[in-house]
Amino acid sequence: MEGDGLLETIYDMSDLLVKKSVWAFGGDGWAYDIGFGGVDHVMASGEDINILVLDTEVYSNTGGQSSKATPTGAVAKFAASGKKMGKKDMGRIAMTYGYVYVASIAMGANKQQTLKAFLEAESYPGPSLILCYAPCINQGLKTGMGKSQAEEKRAVESGYWPLYRYNPLLAKEGKNPFILDSKAPDGAIQEFLRGENRFASLEKTFPDESKRLRAKIEEELNQRYDVLKIMADPTMVCEKPMETKE
Repeated sequence: MEGDGLLETIYDMSDLLVKKSVWAFGGDGWAYDIGFGGVDHVMASGEDINILVLDTEVYSNTGGQSSKATPTGAVAKFAASGKKMGKKDMGRIAMTYGYVYVASIAMGANKQQTLKAFLEAESYPGPSLILCYAPCINQGLKTGMGKSQAEEKRAVESGYWPLYRYNPLLAKEGKNPFILDSKAPDGAIQEFLRGENRFASLEKTFPDESKRLRAKIEEELNQRYDVLKIMADPTMVCEKPMETKE
């Protein structure tokens, strides 16, 4: 039949007919701050698009200014005495949509979890957001940038950076869509903070403020882990017994 030749040609080239993969790459200054409106619009669209955020926790490309991704106590431009407010939680904001795949990863801490996140995001038939911890020169790693993978591992073990995945497809199977991939903080958060000049330099310039902010960030991180732990296992929440009057 006429056209069979064309069909055969298409069949012979079938290995080229792969699923279209659309990714947007950007830093935290774009995703958390100046481009957040656009990122939010894309996530809310329901379209099959993937967003990878390389989170350096500061405006790396424009001089090291503080961004909404900069954590409490970190020194940056426009936050010379340490940032007073906590970091914007992009992951939990995205999860409120209920139909956005969300993952928080750190390759140096868990390569297998990183691979799982990318595979799940790619196969998910909707918007996906992957937040990737990305140490940069502005953080002032005392061990040097050559040890950035090891720094990611310390960040996760200390509880500074959580690893998790939120897959809406699991909810359709009657399962909890939220999976917490990192363990409880190992208690070495202060040691981790001392290993980066963005936190350590504050001890010399504003020692009292450094002490206050160091305590605040540890409290915030512990509270965040408690919230994520409950999200991963809602049965941990129990109603407080009602008080009875005699």
